[in-house]
Parts: sequence; structure tokens; C-alpha cells
Amino acid sequence: MGIFGRSSTTTENATATVSAVNPELAALTGDYTIDASHTTIGFVARHAMVTNVKGGFLDFSGSLHLDGTDPSRSTASLDVTMDSIDTGNADRDGHLKSADFFRTDEFPTMTFRSTKAEALGGDDYRITGDLSILGTTRPLTIDLEFNGSAKDPFGNERVGFEGKAEILRSEWGLTWNAALETGGVLVSDKIKLSFDISAIRNA
Repeated sequence: MGIFGRSSTTTENATATVSAVNPELAALTGDYTIDASHTTIGFVARHAMVTNVKGGFLDFSGSLHLDGTDPSRSTASLDVTMDSIDTGNADRDGHLKSADFFRTDEFPTMTFRSTKAEALGGDDYRITGDLSILGTTRPLTIDLEFNGSAKDPFGNERVGFEGKAEILRSEWGLTWNAALETGGVLVSDKIKLSFDISAIRNA
């Protein structure tokens, strides 16, 4: 069962409505800090039209406010250090940090600030917010699945989410590319984002 309670759809208007509050879910309401050591933020780009290159960020911080009785009151915040980008290849990482892409000397941080949260039914949720890259801020919608909650051996109360989203990097000014002799371009405009989040409830 989901963190925010289940939603149902009426035949008259097909509008999702939140069901009666589950006290177990309501008990999870609170403020949480993302545990970077057990969280991954990744991306996938199409390379040379034939394969995928995967990467991620190693340095980031974030927080969640979860409301188990009303999803619209839930929020998320994330700050990513762009110099921590890692694709497993030092030359490629250096190119991504350069003026062709992220210009990390000038824009060291990528941020996300939520503006809306929704329960979609079951364990599925959607969060929308403002993603800022290279000084450009545009909306981003992330589909999330709630993986559950648990108390770890150290007494930490944890919640887990998996998320995914897609963006067109050109909309944030990331336009560098190279044409291929056989047609097409070296790097896809569409980028797939993935999130595997573990967050600890604040004391």
C-alpha cells in the first residue's frame, strides 16, 4: 500500500480521489533527509544512434516532506553537485563538465524543487517541480513508486522510492552535438532519468 493512501476512479468523471486515510500511512508523515550513500541518481543517453551510455551523480543532498494523509502537502528538494558526474570514463566526464555541456565552473549545482504531488493509485505517485540547469528553470514531472518503509538496525526510520522521468536536454540549453556520416547525431536530445531513493526520518 502506498505512502499517501490509495485513490479511486469514478465512472462519471474518471477523477482520482483519495480514499479514507490509513493510520499506518498517516504515521509516516514527517520530514526526511535523503541518504546519499543508499540513493542513486542516474541518466541514460543514446550514443551514436546505436547504444546507451549510462551515468550518474555521486555528490548530492536532498529532503522530503511526506504527508500520509494528503499528498498535495508533500514536497521534495534536491541539490546535485555537477562536478560529481560519473559515466565510468574520465575523458567523457571531463567533456560533460566543460563548456560544451554543463559548464560546471559557472554552474556548479543542478536543483529540483517540487511544486505539486499527486497520488495515482496503489503505490504510484507523481511529483512535479522546477528543474534548474545552466541557469534555466523548467518543469519536470517524475513518476514514483513507493517501495515501503522500515526501521534499519541502527534505529533509522526509512522510506524508499523508485522514480523515472524523461527530458529533452536542449530545453535546458544543452545543445552540443556532432553529426554522424551515416546520418543522425552523436548524442540524443532525449535523456532518461532514474532515481532510487532511500530517505531517513529526521529526529
